Amino acid sequence: MKILVSALEHSANIHLKFILEHTNSIELCGVFDNSLGNPIVDMQKESIMGFSDAIKKLPFFLNLAKQMVELSKSCDKVLLIDSSGFNLPLAKKIKKANPNIEIIYHILPQAWAWKQKRVYKLAKYCDNLLSIIPFEKEIYPPDANIEYVGHPLLDQIKEYKQEQTKKIENILFMPGSRKSEITRLMPIFKEVAKELNLNATLAVPKHLKDNLEIYGDIDGFNIEYNSQKAIKEADFAFICSGTATLEAAIIGTPFILTYKAKKIDYFIGKNLVKLNYIGLANIFFEKMHKPPMHPEYIQKQVTVDNLLKEFKEFNYTQFLINSKILRDYLENGSAKKVATTLES
Repeated sequence: MKILVSALEHSANIHLKFILEHTNSIELCGVFDNSLGNPIVDMQKESIMGFSDAIKKLPFFLNLAKQMVELSKSCDKVLLIDSSGFNLPLAKKIKKANPNIEIIYHILPQAWAWKQKRVYKLAKYCDNLLSIIPFEKEIYPPDANIEYVGHPLLDQIKEYKQEQTKKIENILFMPGSRKSEITRLMPIFKEVAKELNLNATLAVPKHLKDNLEIYGDIDGFNIEYNSQKAIKEADFAFICSGTATLEAAIIGTPFILTYKAKKIDYFIGKNLVKLNYIGLANIFFEKMHKPPMHPEYIQKQVTVDNLLKEFKEFNYTQFLINSKILRDYLENGSAKKVATTLES
């Protein structure tokens, strides 16, 4: 079976790798990591940094979409993973050019958080919607073929913390993956590390390995480029809002979520996204009608005093209990069910 794949992001290719482990007779074409086959383009060379860069690359993506539409005519199915800015318009183009081909969308755009009207386009142009959010189906029209298939992080994470660390010694700091996040959080994180005077580790994304100067003076920090490894080895963590917070919640590493953006960016985001929490684990717990799983400190709340106070008062026993509740809520990884849909 020949599958047209659109997996533009690094994270999408991690998920794709796990999906392929559950398949037997699939040939890939399209956009994906070189390690998984022979894509029509190497996206690692086309990395996009910021809005202006995306505008410059617009002709490239328009041409890529044309290539994908043409390729779809010789394929049995289409698998779109994440990246709604490219994949949702692509679904429309493919369905128009090739109405009978089955289009499968995995890791849907977060319409439950903002731009909810996208659900109607997804239902119209995609034949199978494979969700990784348990409550996502609630916002889709009744005729949408949407199914919760599990969460991909449960494919990646197989070891969990089962008991409370007897002594807190190793503290992890994850100030994010963008320069703006790092420059806002690092001065605060450095002060926290100094006050705690414990073994401090700084998680650095691999794409910033040669740009450590954006962190400023990091003497006294151990550097770790494997974020999941760093989370597993930490006794406690201070983490910038993002997927890493859900990883820590699943693994069972106690943490405090921090988020500090430009005032204008935060204002726009707050008005676009109508949520009570920004951490996915907390959003899930709210859906379960439970108190938040972990603390969140946002904007002016992100101070050395607040973070130290929360660290000292943290309820480790309840956090471990909640980590197990979270894993049960998510049920299982998504790879096997996605593979079954592809081969059926």
